[in-house]
Amino acid sequence: MDYAPSNRNSASTKIVVAGGFGVGKTTFVGAVSEIDPLRTEALVTQESEGQDDISKVQSKHTTTVAMDFGRITLAENLVLYLFGTPGQRRFWFMWDDLVKGAIGAVVLVDTRRLDDSFAAVDYFEAKGLPFIVAINQFDDAGQFGPDEIREALAIPSHIPVITVDARDRESAKHALVRITEFALTQLTSVPATA
Repeated sequence: MDYAPSNRNSASTKIVVAGGFGVGKTTFVGAVSEIDPLRTEALVTQESEGQDDISKVQSKHTTTVAMDFGRITLAENLVLYLFGTPGQRRFWFMWDDLVKGAIGAVVLVDTRRLDDSFAAVDYFEAKGLPFIVAINQFDDAGQFGPDEIREALAIPSHIPVITVDARDRESAKHALVRITEFALTQLTSVPATA
């Protein structure tokens, strides 16, 4: 396993990477993590039949059953800990534990299966956790712009919608920078209560 040096003067924070089944969460965490990511992958079995629509992701043979974990140093004094959620509905009970302490989330979207995105968007809206929507650029998917996806998913205008290639480290890193900036903006704009 690779280990990046630790800086005792650095701040650390938690970001969640979420979305539907097969949207690219494990790929995203793996592409950007500076350590070998921890994965809790299991083979897709007959248990998935009737529960998960694998017709659009037929090449997917494994699935996350608990979480993916990675780490990236964004700046000399800022370390992000990444927690990828499981996408299959029967593992969603894990989400409440995974989001504890997170400052924000990246919701990955697959344009071939937009319906699978509503649950994640609704979840983070209900939690009040800052999130961005990242359209994962699959080679065989239709290309839609951020405004089209915003409208299709009824995303409020203040929430960033960007494109990302979950396989590309720099693209994934850009998404993490964007959610960090957005979360900090949201946290600093909340009025203090007495």
